[in-house]
Amino acid sequence: MKKICVIDYDSGNIKSVYNALKKVLVGSKSSVVISSKKEDIREASNIILPGVGSFKTCIDGLKRKRILNILEEKGFKSCDPFLGICVGMQMLSTKSFENGNHAGLNWIPGKVKKISQVNRSLKIPHMGWNEIIIDNGHPILNEIKNGDHFYFIHSYQMKVFSQEQRLAHVSYGGDITAIVAKDNMVGLQFHPEKSSLSGMKIIQNFLEWQP
Repeated sequence: MKKICVIDYDSGNIKSVYNALKKVLVGSKSSVVISSKKEDIREASNIILPGVGSFKTCIDGLKRKRILNILEEKGFKSCDPFLGICVGMQMLSTKSFENGNHAGLNWIPGKVKKISQVNRSLKIPHMGWNEIIIDNGHPILNEIKNGDHFYFIHSYQMKVFSQEQRLAHVSYGGDITAIVAKDNMVGLQFHPEKSSLSGMKIIQNFLEWQP
């Protein structure tokens, strides 16, 4: 039986992640909680870190809740499955250049930079449906194939230092990282909770994954 904790640090979109999890878990005895309480995080079998807004705002939210240490314990030091979504993925990086130079968690080494606008027809933010191209295999991609569509909304992208840790990308004026992974951690640039059946399958894969 899973105990899933969706981290609450005053970022948006948490309720829709919660609702997607409940939909995937229909008929299951597993539980889902939205919380920033250390005891809930410590007891969780799976951690999900959503993120909406700017990188610094999200990092500051984690600091304000005083949960960075327990997240590091669960995400970086343990083998518990950990999922970052959108800015939640970007925060796993080493640093971000969004409106300055800000340190990330450095759990999946890389940097976050603004998407290059190579021509005027390329709209920033990158918003809407795009099809992924798989770079490396991983259990999170079980039954996911090249060309499957997912929903994106972001102006900044994560560039991992090790290409083995990039599982998939999309084409948008160049390669844009879509999925990253290292050890017990996975990051999704897109929103699985907004990505129809393919997104639900990604969530299911995460819950079934045993790093």
